[in-house]
Amino acid sequence: MDIRAPEQQYNPYRVYTREQWARLRDDTPMTLEPGEFDRLRSLHDRLDLQEVEDIYLPLSRLLSIYVDATQRLYYAERQFLNIRDRKVPYIIGVAGSVAVGKSTTARVLQALLARWSPRPKVELITTDGFLYPNAVLERHGMMQKKGFPESYDLPLLLSFLSDIKAGRRHVRAPVYSHLTYDIVPNQWAEIDQPDILIVEGVNVLQTGKLPRDGKAVPVVSDFFDFSVYIDADEAALRQWYIKRFLALRDTAFTNPKSYFNRYALLSDEEATATAIAIWERTNLANLEDNILPTRPRATLILKKGPDHVVESVALRRL
Repeated sequence: MDIRAPEQQYNPYRVYTREQWARLRDDTPMTLEPGEFDRLRSLHDRLDLQEVEDIYLPLSRLLSIYVDATQRLYYAERQFLNIRDRKVPYIIGVAGSVAVGKSTTARVLQALLARWSPRPKVELITTDGFLYPNAVLERHGMMQKKGFPESYDLPLLLSFLSDIKAGRRHVRAPVYSHLTYDIVPNQWAEIDQPDILIVEGVNVLQTGKLPRDGKAVPVVSDFFDFSVYIDADEAALRQWYIKRFLALRDTAFTNPKSYFNRYALLSDEEATATAIAIWERTNLANLEDNILPTRPRATLILKKGPDHVVESVALRRL
C-alpha cells in the first residue's frame, strides 16, 4: 500500500504487513469473550479471534501509548500554565466508506479500550445522528446526497464535540434510526464526561474551505487525538454493499416500518440492480469526491482485502 502521490518522495506513513503488525501485540491480553464477536460484528463484516489478535490487540496497545502520552502532556501543560481545567476526553475518529466495516471497528475498539486497567469510561457515537432530518433534506432536494458532507448539521456536530472536549456534563446528541432512515424525534443519547470517546462516520476527516481573512473555521477532526481510516478497493466495497443490501432485503426491509420496505419483495436480480444503482449514484460518488480524499489525514489506515480481512496497516510517522 503506497500512500504517496506519484511525485511524492517522502511517505508520511510506515506500512506494515499483517504479519509484521500482528507481532506488535506483544503481551496485550485478549479480553473479549468468544460470544462477543457476533454482537460486535456488523452484517457481512469479518470479525473472528484471529482478526482481533492480529489487528485490534496491537492497535489497542498502540492507543494505550498514545492516550498515556497525551494525558501526561495535558497535565504537564496544565501545571505549567497553573490552570485547573475539567477532565478532557481522548477522542478517536473512525472514517471510511459505506459498507467498509467502520461500525465493527468502532465497537471492537470500544470493547477493548473499556477493559484497560483501571477500566476507563469509553463512549461511542456515530455521526448519523447529526444528519439533517429527512424532511429538511427533501425540502432542499438533498435526499440523493444523504451522507454527503452537506447533509449533516455541521454546526450542531461541532457544538457537541466542543462541549465534550471542554469536559461539560450530560452532553446530548440526536438519535438516528436505521429502520426509519431518519432522526428520531425527541430522543437523545447522553454523553457524560467519558475518558475516551470514539466518533464514527464516513466524513469525519473532512476539511473545510479555508477563509481568506484567516479567521478560525473548525472542522470535526480538529477535536480528534487519533484517527483511523478503514480502506478497501472500490470493487470490494461495491460487492460488500450489494451483499449487505440483499441480506437486509430478507431481514430489516421486511419490517413494515422500514423506510426501505418497498424493496422487500424484489427478486435477487431486481435487488442487485437496485443496490448497484444506489451505490453508483450516491455511495460511489461520495467515496470518490468526499471520503477517499480524506484518507491521507488519518493517523492510521487499515487496508482490507476482498474477504474483509485487514491485509496491511499504515501508521503516520511522528
